[in-house]
Amino acid sequence: MARITVEDCLEHVDNRFQLVLVATKRARQLALGNEPLVPRDNDKDTVVALREIAAGKVSKDILEEKAETLTFDTDPRDGFSADELGEDVLEITATPESLREISADVAAEIAAHIMEEDEDDEDEEDDASDAEPGRRAGLPDL
Repeated sequence: MARITVEDCLEHVDNRFQLVLVATKRARQLALGNEPLVPRDNDKDTVVALREIAAGKVSKDILEEKAETLTFDTDPRDGFSADELGEDVLEITATPESLREISADVAAEIAAHIMEEDEDDEDEEDDASDAEPGRRAGLPDL
């Protein structure tokens, strides 16, 4: 699978801030058991969410969706099964309060992915510059 770029995602959202919000919400949905809209290819939920955005399958409209109650055999937040907790099934309402732990981890992972891509783009620009032989591009004179 080709690498996801921020520019590919920005074709479907207004700005980077909105990209993080949309990708975070979609990654939470995937973590809670929603089916991916693109092949998973062994990728984490955050990467799948970004791939879905880049493919145009998820847009900023996701931010307007109301929370829904989902039913699980195992709690995706802590891994406890319904049997361990003495329940037939576990019901989780996908609200910011109930998903606080997942939200912070997912948002941090998405932001790190975007930052990493920006750094890679800067490295490519540095490599392409006309630096003096034997000298690393982008370093100030001492």
